[in-house]
Amino acid sequence: MLGTRVTAEARRTARVLAGVGTHAGPVERSAALRQAAAVAGELVAALSALAPALAGEDVPAESVSQSYFRVREVELSDQQAALHGVMVIHHALEDLCDAPLSGADLAMEVAGMRQSVLDLTGAAPDADPDADSVLPVAAPEPGAGTSSESLWSARWLIGHQVHVLFNVCAAVAVADATRHLRNGDGDAALLRLADATVYVRGFPAAMNHASTIPADYYMTAIRRTMAPPSVEIPLSGRQHRGYRLFRAAMKDLLLVIPDSYEQLVAHAPELAEARGALLEADIVDGERHVTLAYSMVHLRRSIAQRPEGPDNAVAELRLMRHRRAAQYASLIRFGDHYIADAVAGLRHS
Repeated sequence: MLGTRVTAEARRTARVLAGVGTHAGPVERSAALRQAAAVAGELVAALSALAPALAGEDVPAESVSQSYFRVREVELSDQQAALHGVMVIHHALEDLCDAPLSGADLAMEVAGMRQSVLDLTGAAPDADPDADSVLPVAAPEPGAGTSSESLWSARWLIGHQVHVLFNVCAAVAVADATRHLRNGDGDAALLRLADATVYVRGFPAAMNHASTIPADYYMTAIRRTMAPPSVEIPLSGRQHRGYRLFRAAMKDLLLVIPDSYEQLVAHAPELAEARGALLEADIVDGERHVTLAYSMVHLRRSIAQRPEGPDNAVAELRLMRHRRAAQYASLIRFGDHYIADAVAGLRHS
């Protein structure tokens, strides 16, 4: 237990985050984001009062990717895990006050943040999300005196850190759901599958957040910092351990419920729909990675591709999407059976 003050601040933060995505106008949206950032800051303060944050730079990086994106892997108490996770959310909300993220992506990213706050603190959401117990706070004003280039470089790291947070939280949620299924607790499994789906829907939103920078700036200033000689080896998504944990958790889940959609819906319709929602979100994440890469690098090769490889970055990501869609085709209601048949044909040719 993290204490009544932390629990109250966590529920308050979750309640404010739940309302951010409902504001359509830019002025109302900006005010809602600044309110959410301020409330998240108060949650950080409440958690910090229990124990200060660890100095991440004092923890050795286990990979080039960890060093670059300022991510570390270390055993943490519940309080420390909550504090560091909420700090990521706080920084991201402050950046979102000025980042030109689409309304749909903002809603998905903020939903992931809200779920993270609840999971990390163990707080239960309010029964009435419209409760009027949120008191006004002094919302921060936009920063002044910072160059656009510095903001863009920071945003690239902030968005990726949110993505890492969502990866780890999703991996835990999927693993929880799998454990509940093995133990015969279907209701608990459904709840955690729904939580995991919130995170996976937030994956592309967080990546788009990181990428709300000019493509020219990415090409000239950021991309070169992720390849030699700036770093020892080219950075790749495969190096993110949080994402590997998520993929392993998904594989384990499908070992427990390998039934086709038709088989599963016949005896467990709620489970079939919950699994389908998660798998659809996973496919869409792959699809959106393709389009995001195209918007940033067009038809250039990935910095992590081998020189002798035949494809460019977009083609490689599209192939990953097709493999995922083929794997899930029989497991979801609207499976991509054209791709599944094509992949099966290639395997047997």
